[in-house]
Amino acid sequence: RLKDSKAKSKVIILMTDGVNNTGLIDPETGFELAKTYGIRIYTIGIGTIGYARFPAQTIYGTPTTVNMEVQIDEPLMRRIATSTGGEYFRATGNNSLKEIYKRIDKLEKTKIEVTSYKHFKDLYLTFALAAGLLFLLELILRYSIFKTFP
Repeated sequence: RLKDSKAKSKVIILMTDGVNNTGLIDPETGFELAKTYGIRIYTIGIGTIGYARFPAQTIYGTPTTVNMEVQIDEPLMRRIATSTGGEYFRATGNNSLKEIYKRIDKLEKTKIEVTSYKHFKDLYLTFALAAGLLFLLELILRYSIFKTFP
């Protein structure tokens, strides 16, 4: 989608541990394509060093957590960032992640205009007609069937 964009600055923020364990495209191929199309990639390495709690299921299907070793491929993420003109960041918690996004926001200052349209449909007419009909019915009934004599 970014390759056809007319924006001055094309940016991807890649937040990962850097380990390629899924997908059809090799990370090397991906960042070479990004470099070809002039897309800058900021990489953010996430995860703790050592072991971390990871959600899993027991053989009976009940949820549990297990300790798993966290692997972070920092050399790959640094290479992706520097070869595309981006920067590598390391996030160790929520606060550091907020600071990283603030820093990226200061680095990228392309303004974009978003045009949004809202479609309004007035529904009062249906209720106004129903109220008018009920009022007319009340008048007819008051002066005909429910007429009270003094």
